[in-house]
Amino acid sequence: MPPKKQGNALAQRKSNAEKLLQQQRKRRLIWFSTVGVLLILIVVVLSLDPKPVVKAASFDYDNLPVLGQSDAPVKIVEFGDFKCPACKIANDTIKPQLVNDYIEQGKVAFYFMNLPFIGPDSTTAALAVQSVYHQNKDAFWTYFDAIYGNQGEEKVQWATAEYLVGLAKEINLPVDYDLLQKDIEDKTYINEVTEHYNKADKLKIDSTPTFFINGVEFTGNLGNYDEFKQAIDNASNNK
Repeated sequence: MPPKKQGNALAQRKSNAEKLLQQQRKRRLIWFSTVGVLLILIVVVLSLDPKPVVKAASFDYDNLPVLGQSDAPVKIVEFGDFKCPACKIANDTIKPQLVNDYIEQGKVAFYFMNLPFIGPDSTTAALAVQSVYHQNKDAFWTYFDAIYGNQGEEKVQWATAEYLVGLAKEINLPVDYDLLQKDIEDKTYINEVTEHYNKADKLKIDSTPTFFINGVEFTGNLGNYDEFKQAIDNASNNK
């Protein structure tokens, strides 16, 4: 790419990254300032009858990381932040059971979308996993698990480019480490991260992790795997 065009592309990615950062700040401000309003809305919604029909959300599954067979009858999409402690718990507890009960049997395909909002390095981690995804799709989930397995403190900016590249080297991830470093620093995939973020906004997602099962948000208790399992079975039976 000519130096001038390369410079323009880099400037555009930096501009998009700044826009995403502004959106993150706005999201955090909204979340912290609307608790009272939400309580009022809950009372109003509960008083309404009949209940609104739930419409399934659509996803561009072909362009998302997938764990399992893409033609599985049930598709689960997780929105997560690599700095989110609850996301780590879900990855340590729910996902292994899904792999054993459904994914290895070809019954469920598991997808991931980035919703980086906790800190600036949430976006850094998202950029890193998108780079790995484009370099080696088979290595994505290994890296995904490694980041959650080595998650730092939520209030500390630990997910730096140096840390994320070092982690890839430590686990011998089969990718180009120099390219990974460059993709993070140049924000090569900021447009994709922004698309994920905007999709979450459109779906009015207000917490991570949030799961969609065949396009329908799971609103049950994530601490109860049987409840999650029942939602999957219901989705499979409705196919």
